[in-house]
Amino acid sequence: MCAGVTLIKKILKYALNIGLILAITLFTLHVIFKEQELTEIIRDLKMADPFWIAVGAVVALLFVAGESVIIHYMLRVLDQKTSFLKCLKYSFVGFFFSYITPSSTGGQPMQMYHMKKDKIKIGYSTLIMLLITIAYKSVLILLGFGFLIFNPDVVTKYAGDMKWLIVLGFVLNLSFIAALLLVFLKPIWARALGIKVVALLTKIRILKRKNKDKYTEKLIGICDTYAMGADYIKKNISVVFNVFVLTAIQRLLLFSVTWIVYKAYGMNETSYIDIITLQILIGVAVEMLPLPGAAGISEGCFLLSFTEIFGMELVKPAMLISRGLTFYLVLFIGAFVTLAAHIINIKKEKRHKE
Repeated sequence: MCAGVTLIKKILKYALNIGLILAITLFTLHVIFKEQELTEIIRDLKMADPFWIAVGAVVALLFVAGESVIIHYMLRVLDQKTSFLKCLKYSFVGFFFSYITPSSTGGQPMQMYHMKKDKIKIGYSTLIMLLITIAYKSVLILLGFGFLIFNPDVVTKYAGDMKWLIVLGFVLNLSFIAALLLVFLKPIWARALGIKVVALLTKIRILKRKNKDKYTEKLIGICDTYAMGADYIKKNISVVFNVFVLTAIQRLLLFSVTWIVYKAYGMNETSYIDIITLQILIGVAVEMLPLPGAAGISEGCFLLSFTEIFGMELVKPAMLISRGLTFYLVLFIGAFVTLAAHIINIKKEKRHKE
């Protein structure tokens, strides 16, 4: 009974998050397109070359598959025989839950849950998700700084209106990475500091006092896990390097979709490097914000950065297509894969009981 109630609460929570994303998206689209007729919007969307849109869809799905390649590679390194299709399932499930939870916090726990269902040890799945998290955030910051240093003019020209949001994004991402490094290099210090923070947050009632022991226990578990990960990284630098390279390719695939949409409208004036620079900095600006899927803010940043590049007439449909390919396409396929995986798990459990 208790498990059933917990499941219902989780389903309601995820449903509310999806509802929030849709509400924010509809409001954003209403604000953006309030002065345009639906027929005009459809006309502008039809101007895009279907071939390039198909290429964009493939690249967006290759971005998801990129994480599957990393998971499959890590499982092979750890002598775990798992098919690539199962790794693809883990990725779509992960992206679905990341997209519907604030700051993408829900994805990895659900990936680990499905790995456990497939008989992968929790220690292995935890280590894999830990490395993916470190690489995913670190690569974003490295790309952000790299393109910012070597292509500063394009940032000044096109993204000046969102400079403070970019600065906030760098601060939030670097703070997150600094916290990871502290846990890695000084796990005992990190544990002690974390316990003090939990005590403070419960004292000022940001966290519930009755759950203080649960939060503390969870914190200690996280610190212990990261300490284990630090030990693995020190002994397997080549594996970590490969994960970083694969993550960089994966990230660049996603950031390339906007350039593909640009080509779909037959444009050539702005270079691939300039467009990808802006898209990377949008990623830095929005990914750590506590909004499910960064809904609303991503669309706003796109319009701020790309209006001059696409032009007033085409920037809005370009934003719809780009966001549709990189977010909603992945979200809907992820929802289908998650539902299918859940049904298969239920059938397996029924067979075992019989």
